[in-house]
Amino acid sequence: MKRVIVSVINDLSTDQRVHKVCTTLTRMGYDVTLVGRRQRKSIALLPREYKTKRMFLLFEKGPLFYLEFQKRLFWYLLFHKADVMVANDLDTLLPNYLVAKFKSSHLVYDSHELFCEVPELQQNPTKRNIWKRLEKWIFPKLKHVFTVNDSIAEIYSKEYNVEVKVVRNMPPLANSKTIETKTRAEIGLPEAKKVIVLQGAGINIDRGAEEAVQAMQYVTNAVLVIIGSGDVLDVLKQMVVDLKLQEKVIFIGKVPFEKLVQYTRLADLGLTLDKDTNINYHFSLPNKLFDYLHAGVPVLSSNLVEIAKIISAYKIGDIIDNHKPQHIADKINSILNDEAKLTVWKKNTTIAAEKLNWETEELQLKAVYSQFL
Repeated sequence: MKRVIVSVINDLSTDQRVHKVCTTLTRMGYDVTLVGRRQRKSIALLPREYKTKRMFLLFEKGPLFYLEFQKRLFWYLLFHKADVMVANDLDTLLPNYLVAKFKSSHLVYDSHELFCEVPELQQNPTKRNIWKRLEKWIFPKLKHVFTVNDSIAEIYSKEYNVEVKVVRNMPPLANSKTIETKTRAEIGLPEAKKVIVLQGAGINIDRGAEEAVQAMQYVTNAVLVIIGSGDVLDVLKQMVVDLKLQEKVIFIGKVPFEKLVQYTRLADLGLTLDKDTNINYHFSLPNKLFDYLHAGVPVLSSNLVEIAKIISAYKIGDIIDNHKPQHIADKINSILNDEAKLTVWKKNTTIAAEKLNWETEELQLKAVYSQFL
């Protein structure tokens, strides 16, 4: 049996895309091991069809963390047999590239975003320069590259003259039949109010979360449920206290993606409010958009290229004109008070899910990985 080692820098618990890739490869007949890290606050992993390895590191952030991770991943890959190595994002690419070259293994690169354009690197030119030099060195040599949408694929293809295939991060259609459904009462959500959800593993700066919380001052008969982790969570929690919004904003924290949908399904409206502050966000196509539509939840979004195309094509929600909290609140109130519109949008999410799902997207993966079997 051919062996695949899939590398990612996170703790595996909330990464839906990598889980779906590993599941697809397993069902194709590969022996798959997913390698990531275990943090001090990592939650337990639910059983999976493939093997997992979580490395515990001494450092959890900063330059020493990245250096330690690169060394640990390099030695792991070097001493474990793999016919195919899969690097997810630029922060796992160097060890995979070096070891794959040494062992003559096949290398696949899956870029989940325009890595060097994220706000954290834009604010630190020295760090950005280091990652960009690494990208410029390795990317043109790659033969098998995937990314998450057409816009990012076009940018990478033009810059490095490499064919980049698109596999969008969509839930499996089968999820709706296999994942347990719970009531609002069972998971602690109010039954008499509308529920607005904002979810994500990266609730960070410029994601619109602060404005969403501020908007709740003006939203009537509804609660905002924030699910996930990120850099601005502490800021949001303090903001809720300062604005006395404890009855209108609920924090759930990080949950495994297998359980996340239980919350999403119970919402009336899903938010994806990334700001158009950098090229990475400008062309982003967040996972939560597809999570919402597969859960039958209409969407309120910022006006970003890839997201707006889907909302417009399938008529599953609305788009804000700006990030002023009052404007966001007006949009939310208008949507939640129009039951007829919500009913139509919910119906359209079902139609969209029949076309936008992992079963369709994984065909691109199978076409590439079948060559190595």
